[in-house]
Amino acid sequence: MKSTLGPGEAAQEVASREPRRWVDGRLVVLLVVIALGTRGMVGGSLDPVALRTWTTVFVAIVAQALPFLALGVLVSGAITALVSPLVLERALPRSAVLAVPGAALAGAALPGCECASVPIAGRLTARGVQPAAAVAFMLAAPAVNPIVLVATAVAFPGQPQMVLARFLGSLFTSITVGLVWSRIGGEAWVERVRQRLTGDGGPRWPAFSSAARHDLWDAGGWLVVGAAAAATLQVVVPRSLVLAVADHPALSVLALAGLAVLLAICSEADAFVAASLREFSLTARLVFLVVGPAVDVKLIAMQSGMFGRRFAARFAPLTFVVAVAWALVVGRVLL
Repeated sequence: MKSTLGPGEAAQEVASREPRRWVDGRLVVLLVVIALGTRGMVGGSLDPVALRTWTTVFVAIVAQALPFLALGVLVSGAITALVSPLVLERALPRSAVLAVPGAALAGAALPGCECASVPIAGRLTARGVQPAAAVAFMLAAPAVNPIVLVATAVAFPGQPQMVLARFLGSLFTSITVGLVWSRIGGEAWVERVRQRLTGDGGPRWPAFSSAARHDLWDAGGWLVVGAAAAATLQVVVPRSLVLAVADHPALSVLALAGLAVLLAICSEADAFVAASLREFSLTARLVFLVVGPAVDVKLIAMQSGMFGRRFAARFAPLTFVVAVAWALVVGRVLL
């Protein structure tokens, strides 16, 4: 059957395939590097217990994330098929000062984790939403939704101030990062996702299935890379090293902030991990809960795959600093 695409459309289709081939190749290389590195450790310093720990952490991260990742790609596919850019433009104010808080509050209604929010943010950006509002949604959705807050209440019984502190710390973080990004986040840093994800219209079901498959492939691949890195780091870094600094306020905050980045625990489960770290103060554990859903090794990998390395290299440090700062401020007032 002869192709019905015009010359320009055919060129766009061929060009759109190149980024995926490049991502696929890079993904294979990263997986090979991780496999070789872990093989060396297994053959040398790692004993069978450590190997089982690595496997358990890796499988747990992927298993926790996959249902919410599936939810995210379904929502992103629905956005592509059903929501026009005009609707999105009307839903959010043109001013970033108003659009960013609105997007952050909208994220509270989605019961998903950070793995789901990345493809949704990418799809929103591709459909014309301001990048600042999209990243505010991406940070708020996994941290302030009802499921996460209920899990936090269960993990910290009799401490409702911890639930309120997590909600406020994460909400202020998402709004602050969004507003700062509206000033420093150039359009070129998100142009990649717009070129890759912008739909061309057509029947709704093919558009939905194509977008969902595309997002599941990209986000799922980077989820595997991030989960492998997080499992490796958790095995290599001794727990005793973290516990040794628990009695020092400044060091304990930095330790749990770094631990949140390295462990990459799903936001629906991280409250139970934080509750088990009884040697640390509530404020230090709040830092763990605010930083984790905003920036970790898994998220950095997924954001690199979705938005590009330049985006992740600037966005992750900004988010980390803002999250730690707001957690300390809220913790000082409420805890």
